[in-house]
Amino acid sequence: MTTTPTESPEAATPPPGSGPAAKTAKAAKVPRGHRRLLTRRDRLTLGLMAGLPTILHVALVWVTAFASIALAFTTWDGIGFDSIKWVGFDNFKELFTNNPQFWPAVEHNIIWFVALILIPTPLGLFLAVQLDKQIRFSRVYQTAFFLPVVMSLAVIGFVWQLIYNPDTGLINSLIGANEPGHYIDWIGDPDLNLWAILIAASWRHAGYMMILYLAGLKGVDPSLREASALDGANEWQTFKNVIFPTLRPTNTVVLVVTIIEALRAFDLVFVFNKGAEGTELLSILVTNNIIGESSRIGYGSAIAVVLLVISLVVIIPYLIATFRKERRA
Repeated sequence: MTTTPTESPEAATPPPGSGPAAKTAKAAKVPRGHRRLLTRRDRLTLGLMAGLPTILHVALVWVTAFASIALAFTTWDGIGFDSIKWVGFDNFKELFTNNPQFWPAVEHNIIWFVALILIPTPLGLFLAVQLDKQIRFSRVYQTAFFLPVVMSLAVIGFVWQLIYNPDTGLINSLIGANEPGHYIDWIGDPDLNLWAILIAASWRHAGYMMILYLAGLKGVDPSLREASALDGANEWQTFKNVIFPTLRPTNTVVLVVTIIEALRAFDLVFVFNKGAEGTELLSILVTNNIIGESSRIGYGSAIAVVLLVISLVVIIPYLIATFRKERRA
């Protein structure tokens, strides 16, 4: 009688790590050298996408900024680097004491800021509050009010030039001031032109403020409104005591943006009358001194440095406060 040998369960079960799946896993785990996640073409593409914008930013922003600061202490007509002469603080002394246009330009920039804060900013807040109520055709209204923001300031200037035209302009036609002897020169009159330009700037700035406040209102917790309504507060009381205090971060952004807009104002004024006859601005003085036949690049750079310092006085505290808030969070 022949007996067939039987295998024990231990012998029948293959030892761990000896099956086909285990061999495949081992083969996969065998190091085959350093694996590169990015191919050479990917690295080249990534380098171009990140490198070119960085180079352009450094060249057009940082290099020019430091060059302007250095040129502010020199005199240069822009013809050959050999004509650059170091004059120290002479440009700043002349700017603060002997330039009859400098202080009026500073005053006009301040007026520009005050006007933007008092007129289009509250208007933008009002429009944002109304659109936040999800009224009918709110998307259409939002697009209409925001349209001037996406338009070029030069285009806005040309449009408002047509409106202010003494002969065929819309305003003079409506008030009957387009007849001989009754003309109102909105752009040529030094007592009117700055305010006329500010109306055009406010028309654009209101849409900008509307979008900023609308974004802030979307972040307000709806439970705050419900709690206020349960306490018996009306719509105005809810906005004044509940909604507006929560918009403090948005108000900070609005303030900084408005200051920057007031300091960099240039396009509208240049399109209207190139900053003449009572519309002088610091940016206009910089352009007039740097560009032209008798260019004074060192003197224009000194004005640009003053404008930069004023901007940093506003921007640096805002950045410090923002960074502190992020660290606390």
